Amino acid sequence: MNVQQTPVAPPDFEAALLSLRGHRMRPEFHLEEVPAPTRIAPYALALTGEVNPTRDPDDMLGNGRFVVLYDPEGQEAWNGEFRVIIMARAELEPEFSGDPLLGEVGWSWLTDALEASGADYHSLSGTVTRVLSETFGGLHLRSGEVEIEIRASWTPGSTDLAPHLRAWALLTCQTAGLPPIPDNVSPLNRKR
Repeated sequence: MNVQQTPVAPPDFEAALLSLRGHRMRPEFHLEEVPAPTRIAPYALALTGEVNPTRDPDDMLGNGRFVVLYDPEGQEAWNGEFRVIIMARAELEPEFSGDPLLGEVGWSWLTDALEASGADYHSLSGTVTRVLSETFGGLHLRSGEVEIEIRASWTPGSTDLAPHLRAWALLTCQTAGLPPIPDNVSPLNRKR
């Protein structure tokens, strides 16, 4: 990951950016820095993540976005100077379309990921959205597709954002259907 740094960034934002460097993610999870939003806060960073075991676009299992906002003056709605905003999205099996607990399950994936990663946070809010798409007319007819999208934001308790990045990566991989990797186990890269 190549995190761009601005020389005039405040020390707290610099510390937060540095905490995001050098992390090993599971091999199916690929990070990329993208342009950050410019109107919400004076300083921001945005990353996208793709869950894809082969890097072939047809093999993508899920994706997401991780945004860090920083306002040295703080923002009342954030209850702090930083805000982490995430999104994780993946296609699900059609039988999940009518599951009344899907929203609660998706939200528990997020809170469990934050806990498992040791993220210090407060002021958590968000949504879990289920989308059922059916094709008609001239479009290629296929069975209904179900997609889950988890969007959330929270205020980190310190400038160490590494646990928050790990939590988002874990959530994105879990949403895409990858099983969690137990502690002290390293995934093996697949031979091609």
